[in-house]
Amino acid sequence: MPVKPVPEDHNSVSPYIIVPGAARLIDFLKQTFEAAELGRMAQPDGTIMHAEVKIADSVIMIADASAEYGPMPARLHVYVTDVDSAYQRALQAGATSQMEPADQFYGDRESGVIDPFGNVWWIGMHKEDVSADELAKRAEAFAREQGHGDTQAR
Repeated sequence: MPVKPVPEDHNSVSPYIIVPGAARLIDFLKQTFEAAELGRMAQPDGTIMHAEVKIADSVIMIADASAEYGPMPARLHVYVTDVDSAYQRALQAGATSQMEPADQFYGDRESGVIDPFGNVWWIGMHKEDVSADELAKRAEAFAREQGHGDTQAR
């Protein structure tokens, strides 16, 4: 039987985050997003050569920074079932707030945090399906409120 080109339980694209203290990042993800650790390979010195965690249906790959592979923080968006709870868990796990949970004009409730390693996590929950026409109206109103004027192409 041929081997699948994408491993079981993986998507075609997976973020790969490289930070000093990868084990602590894994703990942060477990606490904040209830991530499941799929596996970890350690170097002889105990640092993590490669680890994988799964948040809902997505795998994130993680490693400790090294001389060969420097830190590579990321900006990620994670959909959850309860933004407010995930946001609070992130703060309890050592993150700093970038944006408190709030309903957005495009139909999501979102918040933002920066983890102790400099990664930015946007935490969202889809609350409302918004038609293209309604979205355009809301975007226009939002831009006016923000002082950006007309968003229509000229």
